[in-house]
Amino acid sequence: MAFNSWRGLVGTIKPAMRPGSFEELVRLLPEGIGIIPLFLKGKQAPVDDLPAALARYEERIAEMARTEPDVIHVEGAAAFMLMGRKAEADCLRRWQRKFKVPIFTAAQNQVRALKALKIKNLVGITYATGNMNAIYAQYLTEAGFNVMAMAGMPSNWEDTDAITPEVLYAFAKKRFLENPGADGIYLHGSDWRVLKAVEWLEQDLGVPVVHAVAARSWELQKKLHVRQPVKDRGRLLRDMP
Repeated sequence: MAFNSWRGLVGTIKPAMRPGSFEELVRLLPEGIGIIPLFLKGKQAPVDDLPAALARYEERIAEMARTEPDVIHVEGAAAFMLMGRKAEADCLRRWQRKFKVPIFTAAQNQVRALKALKIKNLVGITYATGNMNAIYAQYLTEAGFNVMAMAGMPSNWEDTDAITPEVLYAFAKKRFLENPGADGIYLHGSDWRVLKAVEWLEQDLGVPVVHAVAARSWELQKKLHVRQPVKDRGRLLRDMP
């Protein structure tokens, strides 16, 4: 294990058994960072029954902690955004005391990435429908951002793979231009393969863009005291603020 993970070992807890984001993360992480994934059961992210979801997360964290990783990243921002910032922080403190491993969630990670890029007035783009967008906006408002819009693309969660970078670019650009004064774009979620659009949006609109998987790679490097920039995937990974 030490030979394969000479820069550090990461444990990641994923909310749904679905390909795409894990492979994307592995390609973005530098050589020498080992990563062990564990999944909650099911293909859909657990948000309907929050107490049950948290119990399942804790089971997986306990299992992961036995591998002695340097850090555990808990994915699935939606569940923790539903909790709200204070309840999330209380839960993380309890888990860290219990398992003796640094732990952070996807929601916390995205807030730190937005702040690292000095974004204050953001336009959010999601593939969520219904009241979830309001929940995401409320969480980010609690974190100190001015959420000028949180726009869901016309898509079902199961169809996110059909959203191309080009389609995302056009949708995000339109929503950004509808909100004068916005200084950044937030792309919520890991289930779409749209990372290429980050560079296009930053180049054309002149503002930073936070993408969930890129933000994950950025902070995992920070936690492991590694700094290996990545070109053509946006400012966060290029500049490593």
